[in-house]
Amino acid sequence: MATTVTLPILYRPAEDARSGLDLGFASGLITLLTVIALAVHGYHPYAEDGGLYMAEIKRLLDPGLYPHGTEFVTGHLHFSLFAPMAAWVVRRSHMSLEMVLFLFYIASLWGTLCAGWLLAAQCYLRRELRAGAVALLAMWITLPVAGTSLMLMDPYVTARSLSTPCVLVALAGVLEMFSQDEPTAGMRWSGLVVCCVALFAAATIHPLMAAYGLGCVLVLVSVLSPVRQVRVWGTTGLCLIAVSIAAIMQALAPPESATYLRVAMTRYYWFPGNWHLYEQFGLAAPLIILVIIGFRTSKGGEARIALARMATICGAVAVIVAVLFARQDLATHLVAKLQPLRIFQVVYVVMILIIGAALAERVLQQRFWRWGTAFVLLAGVMLFAERQTFPHSTHLELPWRAPANSWEQAFVWISKNTPKDALFALDAHYITTSGEDAQSFRAIAERSMLPDYSKDGGEASITPALTAAWTTGERAQTGLSVESDAQRVAVLRPLGVTWVVLGRSSRTNFPCIYKNDAVKVCRLPDVVHTK
Repeated sequence: MATTVTLPILYRPAEDARSGLDLGFASGLITLLTVIALAVHGYHPYAEDGGLYMAEIKRLLDPGLYPHGTEFVTGHLHFSLFAPMAAWVVRRSHMSLEMVLFLFYIASLWGTLCAGWLLAAQCYLRRELRAGAVALLAMWITLPVAGTSLMLMDPYVTARSLSTPCVLVALAGVLEMFSQDEPTAGMRWSGLVVCCVALFAAATIHPLMAAYGLGCVLVLVSVLSPVRQVRVWGTTGLCLIAVSIAAIMQALAPPESATYLRVAMTRYYWFPGNWHLYEQFGLAAPLIILVIIGFRTSKGGEARIALARMATICGAVAVIVAVLFARQDLATHLVAKLQPLRIFQVVYVVMILIIGAALAERVLQQRFWRWGTAFVLLAGVMLFAERQTFPHSTHLELPWRAPANSWEQAFVWISKNTPKDALFALDAHYITTSGEDAQSFRAIAERSMLPDYSKDGGEASITPALTAAWTTGERAQTGLSVESDAQRVAVLRPLGVTWVVLGRSSRTNFPCIYKNDAVKVCRLPDVVHTK
């Protein structure tokens, strides 16, 4: 006697999902939301990790740059094709690097929102629900992901800017494979091809985030299986495999030196036990929301239930791994270095899409004034947060605009008026100084510098071979702005430093060639005469 296998969490999408009218609406909405997102969240190409990637690309375009401490510039190049790809586009297009990265940023914004639409289209039949899902994603696209030191998307370009939409498209490809009660072979194959190509693209750009994306894909496939045993035991097996891999990696990790441990301990976001209470709440709240959605009874089931279950399971496993193996008191910190809680980027996206659709269905409905009011309020909150983060920089630092930030202005002067082989020293914590707005010296000044505490410390924490160089540079520059000239020369001259950037109020008799209201740029003399 033949039996019929039912798919408890699938649905048949509406016919308008593939119509030209719906595609036209989707592309128009996504383009509009891209412009709005740019206007709300701003653009700061030289800030934070954006400056790290920009310096790498600049050295590929001009190998004569950064002759000192080159390893701190090229560290991200080992496993990613992002920087070589950007350099290739600059050479082929004959556009400036700044313009190419700005276009990359617009493309990554559009691509992420488009991927969000593809996921929403698999989950919701009604257009307004899809619109609500993607609109909320656009408004919250720079939302911090708990205490992971990640945003959903940064207001600058990094490899993650391009890997994120690829991972989301891969998930949409999986849903496409299971999107009909009786899927044709063509539907299955197209979804599989989309998923594999998207994951491969993500892996070439950001291997770590692609690996976490692969984990999400495998769990989603298991959750979507029409066979109950696969759904239960397959998902359980994947969870156990993930925890086992983490345990094996931790057990086989080489011992760490005391010097490296100091570097690792500076990365507080590796260790959720050190997070603030509100950051830990940022882990718990999305899981609670998704548990309510994903594990309630649903007649006939829906794709959004599958997404919610996948996100819940992946997030919960990541928390378990982090609690077990991302602790400061362990002998080695290999698992902590891999930051398993980064998978919450996908968890947050799924949560936002579901909340946005629910908001559209239950509150906004088809009332234009409600949509306008809701998203003006959301945009206002995010715009306020952005201005608090970059208060001394132009909101949109576009390629054709001169910088308004005084630190950036000094760095630009350095790029035009100092030798290419100059080696600079700045205060080790310069990037967190009030008014600096996390603008990267190397990316803007195009000159070598001693390693700083923040960004170069992050590079050393990932690459232990850089520990000694980072320790030396960081100690040499700590308190640089308050030391005497004799102390500066005694510490910096043996390291080959030829120029220093000091705070405006710092006392010095060095010849300072450039000054503004924030900093002064001074040449380090061979001999200091003291009275």
